[in-house]
Amino acid sequence: MEIAVIGGGHGCHAAAADLSERGHRVRLWRRDREAFAPTLKRSALTLTDTQGTRDVSLGLATTDLAQAVTGAELVLIPLPATAQVVLGRDLAPLLTDGQVVFLPPGTFGSYILANAVKRTGTGARVTFAETGTLPYLARKQATDHIAIRVRATRLPTGVLPTSDCSRALDIIGAAYPSVEPIEDVLSAALMNAGPIIHPPLILMNAGPLEHFKVWDIHNEGTQPSVRRVTDALDAERVSIREALGYRPPHFPLADHYDDTRDEWMYGNTSHEKLTDSGDWREDIGLTTHRYMLEDVALGLAFLVSVGVWAGTETPVARGLLALGSAVVGKDFRTAGRTLETLGLADLSRDEMHDLLQGGPG
Repeated sequence: MEIAVIGGGHGCHAAAADLSERGHRVRLWRRDREAFAPTLKRSALTLTDTQGTRDVSLGLATTDLAQAVTGAELVLIPLPATAQVVLGRDLAPLLTDGQVVFLPPGTFGSYILANAVKRTGTGARVTFAETGTLPYLARKQATDHIAIRVRATRLPTGVLPTSDCSRALDIIGAAYPSVEPIEDVLSAALMNAGPIIHPPLILMNAGPLEHFKVWDIHNEGTQPSVRRVTDALDAERVSIREALGYRPPHFPLADHYDDTRDEWMYGNTSHEKLTDSGDWREDIGLTTHRYMLEDVALGLAFLVSVGVWAGTETPVARGLLALGSAVVGKDFRTAGRTLETLGLADLSRDEMHDLLQGGPG
């Protein structure tokens, strides 16, 4: 299958290498030509996983977005949600009938990109989908070397419009057989693990992050008090899902940490593989890292706003959002990604259902 992978981050490199090795023709696009130079020169990536280290050839490495996207059956965007608005402006005019755009995860970015296509006026019938996490736990070892420590085993995925669900999941499933259909992209946004796991970790480890040059928030930063907050926050997410009538499984984050529970998105022993690798012992800028600007400012703000819309109390989410706002000096509740800022807060449930079923009208 012809696949465009959009972006230059950890998940993008992991997807490009993994999907290329599995026989797909992958066009990898990155905006930053200087950082992309080693990959552009050899049109290949170095991949390390449990099978060892080897070079993987790409179908194409390019800084030309049109060259990457034109003719691709699947457009894969494993970028942080912070990039979606600007990328949508550049990408939307290039998309054509029948293409499937997959955001793993999306933070309700499917709606943002679908709106961007609508605003172009091309009338292109494009399908969008998102899931609850990246398909990989991966970290770059160099600009053209990616280490994949874990591959996702379950990817709950919603589609916009839902009327295109079957065809879209067939296409995505050819790349990721672990996809599991769920109700719609709002359900998928409420599966997003980032706004649950990362806000407690970055905010409750604020002191060590500012004191030490590097710190592993997933290893020594994940203490029992942090886990209790994470569980309480996740319970609020599940309550919102239940209030909106979304069905289980809800993929509680506790399953990720406890291998005696149901299999989570990355399967058993994934947390241990992550911490044992040492790849997440890193310098995290407290006010600038994506855990703050994506998972608090966008993901957690969105969760709180959906809670308000659904009539569900979210005291832990609100508290963490207020702490993040104080740390950064910006009110994420009013300036982040919310149903209010998206213009959707006044929709009735029936109107929201119609939007998710048919896409932006």
